[in-house]
Amino acid sequence: MIMVEALIRPQKLDDVKQALTEIGIKGMTVTEVRGAGKQKGFTQHYRGAEYTVNLIQKVKLEIVVPDDEAKMVAETIAKSARTGEIGDGKIFLIPVGEAIRIRTSEEGDTALI
Repeated sequence: MIMVEALIRPQKLDDVKQALTEIGIKGMTVTEVRGAGKQKGFTQHYRGAEYTVNLIQKVKLEIVVPDDEAKMVAETIAKSARTGEIGDGKIFLIPVGEAIRIRTSEEGDTALI
C-alpha cells in the first residue's frame, strides 16, 4: 500500500476531487494547511501598512491506495492541479506498512475498499 500525499492550491481542490472520482478513487482525507516553499510568500497592504505573508494556504490530500494504483493517482492529481506557476504544490508517495478497518478488523488492501 502507498499513501499519496499531495499539497495543492485550495482553488484546485474541486478539480482534483472530480478527476479522482473519475478514476474510481472514493476515499481521501483533506486538510487545510499552511507552508512555504519556493514561493516564499507575498506582501500585502492593509490600512497603509505593509505585511509579509510567508506561510501560504494549501490543501493537503491523503489517499491510501494499493501499490499498483499509486502512480496513476499521483499523475491524476498532478494533471488536474497544475497551473504552470510556482506554488502548484508537491506530491509524495509514502509506503504504508499496514491498514486496519476499525469496524470489521479487516486488514491490508481489503481495509481500503
